[in-house]
Amino acid sequence: MFRASGSSRRTSSLADTAIDWLGTDRHSANVLTTARTLLALEAAIQKMLPAAMAQACRVARMEDGRVTLAVPSPAYAARLRQIAPRITAQLANSGWNLTEMQVKVQAGLLQNRINTSRPKESIPLDSQAVAAFRSLHENLRPGPLADAVAKLVTRHKDS
Repeated sequence: MFRASGSSRRTSSLADTAIDWLGTDRHSANVLTTARTLLALEAAIQKMLPAAMAQACRVARMEDGRVTLAVPSPAYAARLRQIAPRITAQLANSGWNLTEMQVKVQAGLLQNRINTSRPKESIPLDSQAVAAFRSLHENLRPGPLADAVAKLVTRHKDS
């Protein structure tokens, strides 16, 4: 437990050092300011989008009153283009100097995201359940279902 907290402190410290370093140079400070602006805009847009779309949508660029959003598939792009005028108007009303929204498909966008699905849970069958499946197998006609039940009984026989 001590390692985990120390590790997160080190990571946080490293991130803080990198951000501090970016602020020392004029060019780097511009990069940092642009990154913060894009992240703030992305957060504002994500609050306005449906949850599934918000997770898949990323702000790619913002210039000359136009924001470009990247999405992982044409389906997301089509839906986003439908609601783009409403989102653009809401952003303008929120103080963002935006007049247009473009949508670009980037197929690999979600490939880099961490898989947040839970691991598959497997609960072994008890002896009573195995006996019930064995009885079922004896009453089935030969075929794919009988084969599947036989595999299940064999796999759980030792449990």
